[in-house]
Amino acid sequence: MNQIKGLSRHQVTFGSLEDYISADNPVRVLDTFVDKLDLNQLGFVQRELKSEGRPGFENETFLKIYLYGYVNGIRSSRKLERECSRNIELQWLTGKLTPNYHSIADFRKNNPTALRNLFKLFITFLKDIDLIGGKTIAIDGTKVRSNNSKKNNYNPKKIERHLVFIEQKSNEYLAMLEASDAEEDQLKISEVQQKLQRLKEKKIDYQILQKQLEESGEPQVSTTDKDSRALLVQGQVVEISYNMQAAVDDKHNLIVATHTINRNDRNALSAIALEAKKNLSVDKFTVLVDKGYHNGRELNRCKENNIETICAHAEIVNSNSHGTTPDYLVTKFVYDPKTDTYMCPQGSILKTTGTWHKKTRERDSHHFKKYRTPDCKTCPVKSLCTGRADGGREIDRSEYAQAVEENAERYKNNKELYRKRQEINEHIFGTIKRKWSYYYTDLRGLEKINGEHSFICLVYNLVRAINIISVPDILEKINNWTPNYRAIVRYITFLLYSARFSTIKI
Repeated sequence: MNQIKGLSRHQVTFGSLEDYISADNPVRVLDTFVDKLDLNQLGFVQRELKSEGRPGFENETFLKIYLYGYVNGIRSSRKLERECSRNIELQWLTGKLTPNYHSIADFRKNNPTALRNLFKLFITFLKDIDLIGGKTIAIDGTKVRSNNSKKNNYNPKKIERHLVFIEQKSNEYLAMLEASDAEEDQLKISEVQQKLQRLKEKKIDYQILQKQLEESGEPQVSTTDKDSRALLVQGQVVEISYNMQAAVDDKHNLIVATHTINRNDRNALSAIALEAKKNLSVDKFTVLVDKGYHNGRELNRCKENNIETICAHAEIVNSNSHGTTPDYLVTKFVYDPKTDTYMCPQGSILKTTGTWHKKTRERDSHHFKKYRTPDCKTCPVKSLCTGRADGGREIDRSEYAQAVEENAERYKNNKELYRKRQEINEHIFGTIKRKWSYYYTDLRGLEKINGEHSFICLVYNLVRAINIISVPDILEKINNWTPNYRAIVRYITFLLYSARFSTIKI
């Protein structure tokens, strides 16, 4: 039976690297894209040339290596070094250069801001070739495990437990020391003294952490990656992680804004929405977000910036829930903005003195006004409306109530549009975390994490764009593209300005 046999290892052949890469190979897009860029204008750190020793590699070489690596699920610098010497596509990309793993790792570590700029610049390219609609954006976040174990994350209660344990063990060892001293057992005395010394050192470490928490006002501290935090992942599952935010355009599920924070979603909406608006350079668009983002202040900030929100909300609770029946929930009270009053289901008018009160919750605060009516004293259905025996019904109205009510009305009237949110968002997170396995990070610190996550989103957009319009077409569009670096300068200015006035690190 005839069978196909391979070429002899000793056969001499003539050819070039170009012969091994087909015209529609996606690696050609990576090469053309990088060659089109001016990495100096993007802020990539240029290594100083030394008068002696081996010359360094160009930044373009490292960028091509990392783009190829992340596209193919390889981000370890040691694995990338091995691929450079055995992978024909990487050899074609780099011209058979094989940088060592340390140099490869330094490029990613030293250029977090430049990687964010590169992501932003590629969005302008996607806009230029009409792959972004810019009308409806879905925003969501996903937790990415940090390089910090649960053991090395502390809160005041955990530190207190350790200190109590150290105190108990110290007392036990002191009793053992006293008994050994009476028996004049020098070996045992020496062992116990060493254990006591270790406990003393541990106690000092925990006291330092305790003082650090008190001075910073933070609820927790991590010792390996200082910026990482214990965040709720699902249900009651907590992981030491970061919260990767992403704004995704509904036209082709392409990411138009991203940054990473170390808090939950509740205070994150306006920052990522404003970033998307800056990136898209549009006056108005609609944002779809789940109920985890529902926050009056954030909704109001979006409203002030002409961003329409369709945000789900949790069940509305009543400030006088004890004794309240469904017919007298706060939603049954009609607010009149002209007179700044509420009308109850019985027709009575609740008025306010105009005094603003302050409420603090979860390191967040807002102002509100109270609304009351004396008619509660003689109301025949008071027991159905409130459980307050010494007073009548009282309603609190937040300073952000109008933005919340307008959002609730949009949510009520756009249920079909809101249902598309998961289809838009979950697609990208499923690809990034499940298909590519980028559910954790080896880097440390918010700045570096932001750089890597922006690069991951860039790679996602690049791969998706290739799948949408094919390799030959995107090569032609890149060749005809003129990068606008001035947009990057405006973007950096915006981030610096936002960081000064925002409580959220981006």
